[in-house]
Amino acid sequence: MMKAFKKRGALTHFQILSEISKQDPHLKQKDLAEKLGITIQAVSENIKTLIELGYITSKDGRSPYKITQTGIDKVKKDAISLRKYTDSVLETMNHYKTIWPAIAKEELVKDDIVGLYMDDGVLYAHKKEENATGVVLDDAEEGMDVALTNLTGIIDMSVGEVTVINVPTIKDGGSKSCDLELIKNIYEKGTNSGEKIDKVAVAGTVSRAVVTKLGMPIDIEYAAPQATANAARKGLNILAVCVGDMSKAFTRELENEKIKFNIIDGGK
Repeated sequence: MMKAFKKRGALTHFQILSEISKQDPHLKQKDLAEKLGITIQAVSENIKTLIELGYITSKDGRSPYKITQTGIDKVKKDAISLRKYTDSVLETMNHYKTIWPAIAKEELVKDDIVGLYMDDGVLYAHKKEENATGVVLDDAEEGMDVALTNLTGIIDMSVGEVTVINVPTIKDGGSKSCDLELIKNIYEKGTNSGEKIDKVAVAGTVSRAVVTKLGMPIDIEYAAPQATANAARKGLNILAVCVGDMSKAFTRELENEKIKFNIIDGGK
């Protein structure tokens, strides 16, 4: 922030002086409070300070208020400082670009206009036509990350589904009390709509043991509820195996993100 407004209350002083400089004879503390969004008490205290500093004059601290030459000089100086600051901000914003990362599906060069698509939860860029496009900011090799700007259109992407399998706690028998055949069948058959399972998430030691026993991959393990919801938002279908009450964390995240899911009891 510019030096003129570093001191506490300096901006409020500037605003009050600016209003008083308009020479409205009917200007009251109540009017100032409404315009500045502060309390009448705060206005009163600031006016008292401005009088003490010699920036305004007033009879008994009440309206009408008059700005002094010192006050005018102060407002001019601060206004110039404010203008310089806002000009520098606007200049920065004019050169600011929103940048998005993607994976280059082929070799790309600066200023290429590329098509964007989502595959297996990853955003890719190539020279083929897609509903969404972007502009390459710098050269990129195939398979490497590429910086994009000026994104337009809509990336074709459907939200995935989540199947949550709740398995018994170790107290209730753990993996020995699980219906392993049921869990394996769900993984192989996919979601309710017939889509294949893209990733497997686990939460809890029993879940890890069950998934490992069945020879299934463990793709998501840490912060599993949040990571599962994030993956589903990117179009992936997730099988989440969790222990006991851990299912509540999954359902909470999925409901918040409005992601379609179903819960299955994985016990015998």
